[in-house]
Amino acid sequence: MPVGAHAVASDTGRRRRRNEDNYVVAPPLFAVADGMGGAQAGEVASQLAASALEAGGSDGLEGTTAIDALIQEANRRIYDRASTDPTASGMGTTMTVALVEGMSVAIGHVGDSRAYLVRGEHMEQLTEDHSLVNELRKTGKLSEEEAQIHPQRSVITRAVGTDPDVDIDGFTIEAEEGDVFLICSDGLSDMVEDEEILELVHANREDLDKAVKALVAAANRGGGEDNITAVAFRISSEAAPSLEDTVSMPALTGDEDEPDEQTREYTDGDLGGDTMVVPPGELAADEADPQAKRVRIVLIGVVVVALVAVLLIWGLSR
Repeated sequence: MPVGAHAVASDTGRRRRRNEDNYVVAPPLFAVADGMGGAQAGEVASQLAASALEAGGSDGLEGTTAIDALIQEANRRIYDRASTDPTASGMGTTMTVALVEGMSVAIGHVGDSRAYLVRGEHMEQLTEDHSLVNELRKTGKLSEEEAQIHPQRSVITRAVGTDPDVDIDGFTIEAEEGDVFLICSDGLSDMVEDEEILELVHANREDLDKAVKALVAAANRGGGEDNITAVAFRISSEAAPSLEDTVSMPALTGDEDEPDEQTREYTDGDLGGDTMVVPPGELAADEADPQAKRVRIVLIGVVVVALVAVLLIWGLSR
């Protein structure tokens, strides 16, 4: 098997009370699932997704066809649970899955978790975010800089488990000796610029355990606003034993001070999560048109002032 080494690190981050990310590291299969939903439903959704991958169910299938079958099974399990359990209503998860077959790597993707390829000194984002800000960026409504700080960058347009069927992006990459593939949740990609991700992976490509720990530490330094998960594997025709498996932290790379549990910051918002799914066809018009949004705000202000004036006149007349 041409997986020379692999590693995973997952962390709650600085602002969440629970880690709703789940992952699968079962060479030749690798995946990250970032759950969403109220209460603990996000954690349930991502765990159901991981369990579906681990259970298999794609016997006789290969490449993207196998991944498609696995993600559809995950979708079925999550949708059935959400439909029968009121506490799990509306839950869903992202899924980014990689299956190594010889020197080919098949990718299946739903949501805004990501897959990257580091080849030599260059890195390429392989997957496309199914998110509100990406839709707005593609249509020219937002610049790259505006997309990075948009307050609704957690709104996704596609998720596993929210509908009876799910549309999956699938493709195959022809790998080369020494390629490093990275799968991560948006808790990493939102907090760390691509240039720094490349720098940390490239500097530690021979020690992927150190690489994923450094990535998580960098995300926490950047704010740690969400759960952070990074799965990395290196392609090699001469597979070596892997040191790495499950790592949970705060992670340290040796020269920075990460907060311990007592000093972490938590917000009430994490109790229900802030990720939601909005299909592309239902995106609010004022999200795509900032001028319309401003007009709407002004009109609401006028109505409020009018109500206050009426109440004041009524009070004075008594």
